[in-house]
Amino acid sequence: MSHLYRYRAIFVFLIALPLTGCLFRSRKVERQVSTAPLKSATQEELIDWINSQASRIKTLQATVDIDTSVGGAQRGKITDYKQIRGYILVRKPAMLRMIGLMPIVRNRAFDMVSDGKEFKLWIPPKNKFVVGRNDVVNHNPAQPLESIRPQAIYDALLLPEITADEIAVLENGYETVTDAKHHRIDQPDYELDVIRKGERGWYLSRKIVFGRTDLLPHRQLLYNPNGELITDAQYENYKDFGGVSFPTRISIYRPQEEYDITLTIVKLQLNQPLSNDQFALQPPPGAEVVHLDQPQAGQASSVNGTDGK
Repeated sequence: MSHLYRYRAIFVFLIALPLTGCLFRSRKVERQVSTAPLKSATQEELIDWINSQASRIKTLQATVDIDTSVGGAQRGKITDYKQIRGYILVRKPAMLRMIGLMPIVRNRAFDMVSDGKEFKLWIPPKNKFVVGRNDVVNHNPAQPLESIRPQAIYDALLLPEITADEIAVLENGYETVTDAKHHRIDQPDYELDVIRKGERGWYLSRKIVFGRTDLLPHRQLLYNPNGELITDAQYENYKDFGGVSFPTRISIYRPQEEYDITLTIVKLQLNQPLSNDQFALQPPPGAEVVHLDQPQAGQASSVNGTDGK
């Protein structure tokens, strides 16, 4: 009987609660939405823009300023590195070379090249030459920048075509932008989801976010077949280069390795001839060579043929 009385009391309290003004207080919540003029496009028009721009770029040569930071929640801190000058060469379908120079003295800080499958990384200050596969990442907390792979730069730098064997789905969303008074507000966008079929079925391969004020890609999110975000690339300050709209500021965040690279383009040339020699990189004599994809990974071997035993 006591239980029945208790339940009745709770029921009466719940009914009376909305009528008792002193027990609650409401607040007005307003969503801050941009009032900027918006452009419209269909899914087909957005796909055509991506494919048209991608088909116009065959090669790329860029002088860039490189800003890098490492760290996040996993490491418990973030380390920012000094800006350095760099050079990037790209030749489709998968060739990339990226060179970074030391601040002030301009000596080579690193030199890495990739053919889409294998990469080579030369680090002169450490006299180390690393060889491995792009799809295998070896985390080294002590040297986090050695986790950088040329393929991650390539995939973020150039938005590939949406092919016939992929499915594209358009959704309307919101992106956060900064207004003239430096307030962060929401602004409608278009989000193009690109779905691809992998070995274990269909999966979200990437999401391309188009701004509604200019109908240009502002962001590209890349996923692996497990549905994990592997790259978050953001694009700003588009300029016209011979009929090709290209961003002059590209921010690349790799959440799993916890590093962030921002490329600010100083000079850009598109579709100039690039030879095979410009993508050739061999270990200098006496360099410590590390093969990451072999059982003895981490054990050095000399380029003169000894195995370091």
